[in-house]
Amino acid sequence: MSIPLRELQFDLFEVLGLADSASTRETFDAVLEAAARLADEQFAPHAALGDRLEPHLNQGRVVLPVELTRAMRSLADGGFLATSFAEEHGGLGLPFTLSQACGSLFAAANVGFHSYAMLTQGAANLLGHFGSAAQRQHWIKRMLAGEVYGTMCLSEPQAGSSLADITTMASPRQDGRYALRGRKMWISGGEHELGENIVHLVLARTPDAPPGVKGISLFLVPRYREEESGRVPNGVSLIGLNHKMGWRAHVNTALAFGDNAECIGELVGTLHQGLAYMFFMMNEARVSVGLSAAAIGFAGYRYSLQYARERRQGRSLVNRDPRSEQVALIEHPDIRRMLLSQKAWVEGALDLLLYCANLVDVSRSTGEAVARNEAALLLDFLTPIAKSWPAEYGLEANKLAIQVAGGAGYTRDLPLERLYRDNRLNHIHEGAWGIHGLDLLGRKVTANGGAAFDLWRRSITGTIETIVPMAELSESAIVLRELVSLATETTRGVMKLQRAGEIERALTNATVYLDAIGTITVGWRWLERARIAINRLRNESPTQDEQDFLEGKLCAAQHFFAQDLPRARAQLGIVANFDDAVLRLPEAGF
Repeated sequence: MSIPLRELQFDLFEVLGLADSASTRETFDAVLEAAARLADEQFAPHAALGDRLEPHLNQGRVVLPVELTRAMRSLADGGFLATSFAEEHGGLGLPFTLSQACGSLFAAANVGFHSYAMLTQGAANLLGHFGSAAQRQHWIKRMLAGEVYGTMCLSEPQAGSSLADITTMASPRQDGRYALRGRKMWISGGEHELGENIVHLVLARTPDAPPGVKGISLFLVPRYREEESGRVPNGVSLIGLNHKMGWRAHVNTALAFGDNAECIGELVGTLHQGLAYMFFMMNEARVSVGLSAAAIGFAGYRYSLQYARERRQGRSLVNRDPRSEQVALIEHPDIRRMLLSQKAWVEGALDLLLYCANLVDVSRSTGEAVARNEAALLLDFLTPIAKSWPAEYGLEANKLAIQVAGGAGYTRDLPLERLYRDNRLNHIHEGAWGIHGLDLLGRKVTANGGAAFDLWRRSITGTIETIVPMAELSESAIVLRELVSLATETTRGVMKLQRAGEIERALTNATVYLDAIGTITVGWRWLERARIAINRLRNESPTQDEQDFLEGKLCAAQHFFAQDLPRARAQLGIVANFDDAVLRLPEAGF
């Protein structure tokens, strides 16, 4: 089930104010409508097929569904790979926020197909920022045209997420290029025939590199070397395929570089800056993972909502007469609770992701430097939240969607179990939940004397002070203000303990902290959405459909504040008490 266009229009144009004129709004609406058509026609109909027909090998080549090839060709021909890129690179120059909104439609329809586009866009964007002029000229336009695809190659079998321990070696050649040798694991899109080439962005060390992450560089390694005589295999060999529980249409590989033939790559940027460059791509990918999680959660919600409206079962609590007709599932209070929880989570998560995308646009704008810098700082702070909170609560939404459908929800006859499996992967994609908790509490909160946390606090407080005078939302605004104050006090306590050298004790519950800060952040977004809905209802005469839409926003906001924000208060209490039972328990006691 697709995300309704009205939902995206509300967030883009009424909450974020993306279109500054009627003509711009008309253009952006046309782009969204085209994306929705493509998602409905080329992506959604093949989601179950892509899940069932996993990538497999035939005579050493990866075989993918032909429907995937057609969908990606249509995506590229429609300009959706190039939406937010500069015209000089073959892009359309449209806002990144609009591009992400389109991406949410594709991810909701079929994330296994759309993920090829996400990685290629990320690789092209990295080259646009850090690649040489020759690299940009040779590759980016072709990537945005769907002729060349991109990957990022970080993990290795012995290292996993511990990138300080990678061993892939890049040895200098006399022609200024490098000969690579090593193995990479969990490489999404690492081998396929969708395009004429694949650009692998590979983290590796040079022979004289310092140990740890400070010695990592980034290399551009094509699947085929493109020489005057034609394409030549470049020593990138497929070791095997990994079979994940979800995103099954997206081939996941183990690759060897330089095992059977020379593998030649080019340095991207300067030596020993590879991790910084790759994190530029990873941070964009993390926001995209969060967007996918919100979109998949939204798809499950919409399907379970339709099912609850159509399926008749049981009788109301006030009418138990077995002779009366059965009622629709949606008339049962507990079903309504599960539906409203899904709505609050997925709409709040989607709004957060589009807000983050808008921060990208502001940070890239030609406006004043202070606004650009603050947007970049707030985006950096929100990135672990934007990846992890939707991954957790999009999955929770999918869980409730299955429950709404009862026994049928647990079968392959409905798409709900597939959506759940797809979304379960988002807690491991681009870093596990715990890694992002440590990133937020161990680095981002403390950096520059807490400047990013203070900007987060001031941003939310500014919204609260605007809303407190509104009678309908005053109580909710005050509750959120109290939680922000509690979060500030808790954060200061953690920073104090870190300065005292008790790092493990301070960060033991970093993931709990991440969840709490995420819930407060989404509460902030709901407060802003509710404000806009109330103003629309006060000052306009909406149609009945529009009135229902706006009142739905108010009920979802109320539900979130009643059911979700109290959890954040309890979680901050856990963090503030520095519960360290997990540290004190001997290994043998587990």
